[in-house]
Parts: sequence; C-alpha cells; structure tokens
Amino acid sequence: MQTVSWGIIGCGDVTEVKSGPAFNKIDGSQLSAVMRRNGAKAEDYARRHDVPKWYNNADKLIHDPDVNAIYVATPPDTHAEYAIRAMKAGKPVYCEKPMALNYQQCLDMLRVSEETGQPLFVAYYRRRLPQFMKVRELLEKKVIGDIRFVNIQLYHPPREHDFDMERRSWHVIPEIGGGGYFADMSPHQWDILDYWFGPIKSISSMVKNKAGKYPAEDYVSVLFEFESGISGAGQWCFTVDASSKKDIIEIVGSRGSIIISCFDYQPVIVTTASGTKHFPYELPVHIQQPFIAGIVDELLGKEKSASDARAAARTNLIMDDVLKAIDT
Repeated sequence: MQTVSWGIIGCGDVTEVKSGPAFNKIDGSQLSAVMRRNGAKAEDYARRHDVPKWYNNADKLIHDPDVNAIYVATPPDTHAEYAIRAMKAGKPVYCEKPMALNYQQCLDMLRVSEETGQPLFVAYYRRRLPQFMKVRELLEKKVIGDIRFVNIQLYHPPREHDFDMERRSWHVIPEIGGGGYFADMSPHQWDILDYWFGPIKSISSMVKNKAGKYPAEDYVSVLFEFESGISGAGQWCFTVDASSKKDIIEIVGSRGSIIISCFDYQPVIVTTASGTKHFPYELPVHIQQPFIAGIVDELLGKEKSASDARAAARTNLIMDDVLKAIDT
C-alpha cells in the first residue's frame, strides 16, 4: 500500500470537522468515497468536501476497488457490523468510539481482525492530543510522586431536545448508543486512563435515571481500581444546572496533583510544593488528525500508531459492567 485511500461509512456530524477533512491533509492519505443511507446527504457531503465518489449503500463502498481502508463513523449499534464486513473484504478499519455497542461485539471484531489479518483501529484520539501526552510525560517523570488516586467529575446540563421524543438524539437511546451520554462521553475518559495507568481490574457502580426525561441513565457513580493498585472514583450527571457544569480528571500523588479537563480543553494544572503551573496548548483544527496520521503511518509500514483495539474493548467491558447496575 503506497497511499491509504479511505472510504467513510456514515458521513455525519463527527466527520464534518473533527475527522473527515484530515484524511486529505495527511501525507500518504486521501479520502476517496463516502456513504450515507440518505443519498442526497452523502452527495452533498461529497460535493462540499471534494470527495470523488458517494454511495447510499455500504457494501458498494466497501467493495469499491479505489478504497483500501474504511472509516466507520456510524452510531455504535452498527460499528461491529460494518467493521466486520470491511475486514472480511480485506480492508483495514478505523472505527469511531465506543468500539461497539457492547463488549461481546468488540470481541467479535477482534477475532475477525485476527482471522483476516486486517488492522483494527478505534478513534480514541486524545492519545495524540498535546495535553494528554503532557500528562503522560509528567506521570512518567513522577512529577507528582507515586499516584494515590484518580477522581473524575463530569457534570453537564441537559439538552432540551433530548426531552422531545420527536427530536431526541440517538445518544440517549440505549439500543443505538449503548446507554446515554455516559456511554457516549465517558469512553474517552476510560481510554485515556488506560493509556496512562493500564487496565482496570475491579469496578462497582450506582446508575440511575434521576430526571426521568429519556430512556437512558443520566447519573452514574463509580469506584474502580487499576491492576497497578491505583484506586479511583467518578461521578457523571447530565441533568444539572449550567452553573454546576464541571469537567475534571484529578490525579493525586504523594507530592502533588494534576488536573486536566477531558472535553473543555483547559490548560493542564500541576500543583506541587513548589507551586502551581499551568500548561496551555494548541489544538489541531481537525482534532483527530494527529491520531489518524499515526494510523496512516502504521498502514504504510512506517511505525505503530497509538491506537489500541484491545484497550478500546476493555473500555466497552467497563461500560457493560457499570451500566448493568442501572436503577430507574
């Protein structure tokens, strides 16, 4: 493979800026085709982004001879289906997060990847964003000493359209998204924790639908422990007042602490006995571009990317374990 020629299945909102344009801005990469079940929307996307081909049928895109790699950017309920079909067609897959609707589907995807020899990548792109790489560097240098515990707080006000059955997003329909906004947003947090500290070995949770406005959970509380012995706790709520909005991952060590936001992209804050330092950074215009560039390099035989499909599957296992405790 001299050029990675991508086809996108599901050219929706996430592909407009975060990912789609990046494929044409990376050396050795190009975006050759897009697919959406609504042909008019697929055609419109192709026209606006100068993509040569568009389809309203996934199989036609998968079997297009000009496409040699597939990006699955549909909602989670079809990730496994499309990824498996693409790998069986002999094409590597880059899949949106979460990896699939549940852990069993992730195992099926990993098995097909192994059987076909086709690489499988998952879009946990924070692994190549500067602030998260900075935290990894600080941890490796033991700037805050030995890690004692991790604390996660993610509180968001509700989105009013999610309370309207006619306008409701798939993000709060468990059959499509695997759960609610916890299932959509927390995977990024779980994956980056896995990247920093390794696998989680035990977890317990309380899960509720406190507002009763949509089918999925809106409150989650979790206690967890990594295989390394580091412990942690987290709370997520998606029906708070805007004044209570919060996005914090706090890492507390024997000599200080690190605070980073996962979604608000605030400067990294490091506090030790010598004082507090802020580490600002610049984000790429297309936020997935550094991560995709690493995947392209791996497919071209240059170097291994930061993607880890087995870690991505572990994130789905965590969500399965947490959400089975839901109490409505």
